[in-house]
Amino acid sequence: MQRLDTRLDGPVLLAPDVHRDARGFFLETFRADAWAQAGVETDFVQDNHSRSRRGTLRGMHFQTRPGQAKLVRCARGAILDVIVDLRRGSPTFAAWEGHLLDDADGRQLYIPVGFGHGFCVLSEEADVVYKCSTYYDSATEGQLAYDDPDVGIEWPADVEVIVSERDRTAPRLADIADELPFTYAAS
Repeated sequence: MQRLDTRLDGPVLLAPDVHRDARGFFLETFRADAWAQAGVETDFVQDNHSRSRRGTLRGMHFQTRPGQAKLVRCARGAILDVIVDLRRGSPTFAAWEGHLLDDADGRQLYIPVGFGHGFCVLSEEADVVYKCSTYYDSATEGQLAYDDPDVGIEWPADVEVIVSERDRTAPRLADIADELPFTYAAS
């Protein structure tokens, strides 16, 4: 497994070894000791799985107190996976980065507490699976507008996005920034 560079401090992009032959492929999708050596030292308590059609845009979501780290991969299809730094005091506060996650290379993105997360489906259909460090709790759910011009996420221009009403009406970052519980601690 290889750790790849990310622009933002904190997230970890992983490229597991994919063993291919005439029958197909095999890869380890999680192995605590190897992932910890790569910088993912989180105890995960919940696994989630979503299936979405082309153009579905889910995000930008986060959990507040105590926060929620995620390890995301695309088990089928392809997505643009996007994160936004929501840690007050961070030199990259409000900055975003996106990574292609697909079923061909098996890359995974570790998203620590303090980042908003979302994705857009690029293939006809995609299965996204992710591990979470805390249990889902609707009382701690937060979100920001996927199209906030101050954040400026560049979603794929060749995909007509499908967005839920909840995501369509999410607040801009400027409207929630003072309420965010996340603070930056240099790593």
